[in-house]
Amino acid sequence: MESPEHPESPGWTGPVTPCTTRTRQEAPATGPDLLCVGPDGHLDALSGPSSNSSMTTRELQESWQKEKGHWKPVKLLFEIASARIEERKLSKIVLYQIVVVQTGSFDSGPAVVERRYSDFEQLHRSLRKAFAEEMEDVAFPRKRLAGCLAAAAVGERARALREYLRQVHALRAVRRSREFADFLTRPELREAFGCLRAGRYARALELLGRALPLHEKLTAHWAPARVPALCALLLCHRDLGRPADAFAAGERALRCLQARESHRYYGPLLDAMVHLAYALGKDFVSLQARLEESRLRRPADRSVTLKELTVREYLP
Repeated sequence: MESPEHPESPGWTGPVTPCTTRTRQEAPATGPDLLCVGPDGHLDALSGPSSNSSMTTRELQESWQKEKGHWKPVKLLFEIASARIEERKLSKIVLYQIVVVQTGSFDSGPAVVERRYSDFEQLHRSLRKAFAEEMEDVAFPRKRLAGCLAAAAVGERARALREYLRQVHALRAVRRSREFADFLTRPELREAFGCLRAGRYARALELLGRALPLHEKLTAHWAPARVPALCALLLCHRDLGRPADAFAAGERALRCLQARESHRYYGPLLDAMVHLAYALGKDFVSLQARLEESRLRRPADRSVTLKELTVREYLP
């Protein structure tokens, strides 16, 4: 069951401060290079020479442009790689295999999911409802009643659905929406959390391993959205007797919550991390201090364990 606190991600507890793209003149004059997610979802390198530099304005601009040129824009590309017909009791359905590839030098591998035409229809209805103005000129491929399972018809529809995904992803508001992320990740995450609730930790890990990389790509603009899935990863590893892997997953989740100590996962996650750090012989004292500070601000967190909180996500 997702939290209603934010329209795009579970567990939102505060406003998002967007990272704006700077112009060349606004590039920082001192300090280390910074990575910033710009308004189009690209990673830009913002860097500048030392304030003691004797460069002219033109030389400064050329230097900045040269540094920026080392970074490649990050985009998601969609392909319908194949389609297969699956027979059900009373009907046949077509499952389209969607391959999502992140361009640039940051992708560790493509993500692959399967969706039905009716799933695309539901996505389109949701997007039209949430983004009526942005979706006004986006056409959805019509369903053919006759011969819709013929190879030629399936191939034609696959190409049309691929183009549809590319069009909606080009809309900034849509590609950052919860509706779009849910379309590509929700079925797998919902099944993974169901396996977690049932104690099927190995199967949950398998599903999370497939869904999390794509989920991270889709939520690059809002890291706290990944916290529930990362906490599920922690719990699965912990309950399978893999404390080191569990601690690593917890560290990733804590990084997503930097400067967000009021987040509902922050206290329960720290509590779990304290116990893992103690068992692994790591520094648990600093984690314990952070936990005590959190409990002074939010006493209610003391009564909820990380597992009790996590298993509530993605309930049917």
